[in-house]
Amino acid sequence: MSQSPCILIGCPMDSGKRRQGCLMGPDAYRTAGLVQALRDLGHPVEDRGNVTPAPFTAKDHPKIVALEETVAWTTALAEASQMAMPDGVPIFMGGDHALSLGTVLGVARHAKSVDRPLFVLWLDAHTDFHTPQTTDSGNLHGTPLGYVTGRDGFDGFPVVDTPVPQENIAIIGLRSVDAAERAALQDTDVTYVDMREIDESGIAKPLSAFLAKVAAANGLLHVSLDVDFLDPSVAPAVGTTVPGGATVREGHLVMEMLHDSGLMTSLDLVELNPFLDERGRTATLMVDLTASAFGRRVFDRPTRAY
Repeated sequence: MSQSPCILIGCPMDSGKRRQGCLMGPDAYRTAGLVQALRDLGHPVEDRGNVTPAPFTAKDHPKIVALEETVAWTTALAEASQMAMPDGVPIFMGGDHALSLGTVLGVARHAKSVDRPLFVLWLDAHTDFHTPQTTDSGNLHGTPLGYVTGRDGFDGFPVVDTPVPQENIAIIGLRSVDAAERAALQDTDVTYVDMREIDESGIAKPLSAFLAKVAAANGLLHVSLDVDFLDPSVAPAVGTTVPGGATVREGHLVMEMLHDSGLMTSLDLVELNPFLDERGRTATLMVDLTASAFGRRVFDRPTRAY
């Protein structure tokens, strides 16, 4: 990917949960130097600005948060991601994780149009495998993988005419899974790796196995990086903090392996809430991780002073 064009797409989406602040994420990534970091690595960069949701009329729901707004974002982001895929590697700067309802849908449509299978790597403390019927919180940022795999219960959302096969999904970094998600996931062919497995065997082994599957199938690879994949001690700017997450070094190893594989074709950066950050340290770390995914090596890394 040394010269792959990078297409930056801002997704100031904040409808997937009650706690606000993720709408500031795209500007935080720009301020933290994402464009320059990618250009320094030799990549042409095009910033297409921020997506806006399709028109919608909000309604009151006893359980689900901002349903109509999230549907509107899904519609707009599916179109934006499908349009961007032929032009380079789109990087979707979020925004909460509900943005992946749209980004993965659009990428899946593109994958079908070029007759290649789509694989999804989900770097997250949570499975995000709920449906609007199974979520206790009512927050739709916990539903993207349920949606794109074709689970029932997403009435009103764009039709998922190209579901991602369960066996083409790997979730790495799990450490907060409720009973409904556990029961649903155990009956699937999704690969899921919790932090205990990472503690016992390391993060490289399961990631290598998954990347080998992608390569063998000549697949497209969508990567969705949630801030809460990382331990909150190093990445505090997220509303869903779960102790015991990936270290900075584990995060960089994942991204370096993605670069070495040459397989990543699109990337989500989600759940950054600058309102909760400490002098931009989480935004800066996410930019550094993205740079590792696009070719920055250990010897190229800047020293940070906070």
